[in-house]
Amino acid sequence: MTITETLLDPYDYDFHEDPYQYYQRLRDEAPLYRNEELGFWALSRHRDVLAGFRNSTTLSNKFGVSLDPASRGPHASKTMSFLAMDDPDHLRLRTLVSKGFTPRRIRELEPRVTEIATRHLDAMLEKARSSQTVDYVDEFAGKLPMDVISELMGVPEADRAQVRAWADAVMHREDGVTDVPASAVEASLNLIVYYQDMVAARRKKLSDDLTSALLEAEIGGDRLTDDEIIGFMFLMVIAGNETTTKLLANAAFWGHRNPDQLTPVYDDLERVPLWVEETLRFDTSSQILARTVSGELTLYDTVIPDGDVLLLLPGSAHRDERVFDNPDDYVIGREIGSKLMSFGSGAHFCLGAHLARMEARVALAELFKRIRGYEVDEANAVRVHSSNVRGFAHLPIHVQIR
Repeated sequence: MTITETLLDPYDYDFHEDPYQYYQRLRDEAPLYRNEELGFWALSRHRDVLAGFRNSTTLSNKFGVSLDPASRGPHASKTMSFLAMDDPDHLRLRTLVSKGFTPRRIRELEPRVTEIATRHLDAMLEKARSSQTVDYVDEFAGKLPMDVISELMGVPEADRAQVRAWADAVMHREDGVTDVPASAVEASLNLIVYYQDMVAARRKKLSDDLTSALLEAEIGGDRLTDDEIIGFMFLMVIAGNETTTKLLANAAFWGHRNPDQLTPVYDDLERVPLWVEETLRFDTSSQILARTVSGELTLYDTVIPDGDVLLLLPGSAHRDERVFDNPDDYVIGREIGSKLMSFGSGAHFCLGAHLARMEARVALAELFKRIRGYEVDEANAVRVHSSNVRGFAHLPIHVQIR
């Protein structure tokens, strides 16, 4: 189906404010959509997005998963690790990394995540006592995920604020900038040099952290190179840091918008994971992922040529009324299960899904232990302008402390 008007421009600020009205039209009018100007195709229905994620042969990751020109190309794996690879390279690297990045390691990290969350919450609520509003992203949601990654990797506490500042600079885009600015390139180089030094130090003396575990990971004599370890560490910064920050803020925003859904959570913190899951469905951080057609693909009686870019839209798939009842309602506790694609599906399913869920559960439960309620200052909330993630750069809130 060919539609000449622009239904999807991932760089459009109006789209960033509310993509869901656009997604509805895509699903109804152009389930296979073509944007000639930006040179991509897009799939928006749940069934098609799921099939796209699971088709890792015809839909290749080797040029990266972003539409942004600077992030696309054969160099993508340098910063996106195995996320920007196809098998067998992808499977080899993922399997080796998995030996260090285990569910057990994540479970054992939980007490430290709780301590880090508590420290940032105490500081935020101290600020809230003396001022009317605090920025939930600046003071909490934007700090916790990167500090958790640093804890996991073994970055000394004294260096964490600097590492977090570099990570923020890697992701930051000024208004109107769609490609990677010089400041982000510089921050990326600083991070890479820092991680190189860290890996070199662990080669001399191992410790009990993920960096050391990656150095020790071995299958039949095959080990990770320093560059492969650094590439994975960088992937954690890009994929694990920003998306979790957005998840925490999106949960706070939609909880505020739906107080009837949130009230039971205050009384029963066992409901926090359900709050996290519905946020992942209703307004997922990771909205758009790119693939490159390898060979020939026919969808909706249309041949998509080899080498073309195809966008998968999990943000749209989660609002597909063909799969979810009343998908535009925010319902904590609804049945979601395997229909969720916030972490992808198939061969490239996110290795950090269990870490992100644990962080969000701990962070939101600790917050609710300390407050009786909160209000978002919507007039001063600022959305991030990104072609692939959705969330807030700033989310001012007024809290009622217990």
